[in-house]
Amino acid sequence: MEDLSDYRKSYEKSQLLEEVLPEDPINLFHQWFYEIKDFGGVDEVNAMTVATIGLDGFPKSRIVLLKKYDEEGFIFYTNYNSEKGKAILNNPNICLSFFWPSMERQVIIKGVAEKTIESVSDNYFDSRPDGSKLGAIVSSQSEVIPSRAYLDEKLKALENQFEGKAIPRPDFWGGFLVRPTEVEFWQGRPNRLHDRIRFQLLTDFNWKIERLSP
Repeated sequence: MEDLSDYRKSYEKSQLLEEVLPEDPINLFHQWFYEIKDFGGVDEVNAMTVATIGLDGFPKSRIVLLKKYDEEGFIFYTNYNSEKGKAILNNPNICLSFFWPSMERQVIIKGVAEKTIESVSDNYFDSRPDGSKLGAIVSSQSEVIPSRAYLDEKLKALENQFEGKAIPRPDFWGGFLVRPTEVEFWQGRPNRLHDRIRFQLLTDFNWKIERLSP
């Protein structure tokens, strides 16, 4: 067995105190996101873990790219017929998490997912490169396939079919909007006494702010 007990570091890069908090978590997320983007040295600052409860009853997590966020919530795109898509449509209570180790930060978002309206999915699909559009059509995401060559042949056939033509968004592919109900901001601190601030959405749509013990 590999012993990892000596893997340790001291977290000393920043702090998160109540007196500097905004009234809602989206503003703080926006601040942190652009601090990471501008100074954090992260290759894909919008990479996040999406955790769902699968149709088999097990939780499953995977990395997905955040494509938009605002006061309504957080949007990503996927194949609705994929394992992830089916899990969300069956149980829309999901968790998003961002880990930005260069600044010793995490953001953990509990929320309820819903399909974006078709115009939002259409607009994003239209903005993608043609190769990505065709890839979305080719891939029966999460299904068993016989080989890599099978994918390549399907892609080549579609390239010929749509040469010089507009590529429409397939109805099985689109966005999910995750409306947050709870957002936790985690800032690493020395001696493992990390700062943990939780925003919880109340019935009047205001946010309750609490500090959690590390």
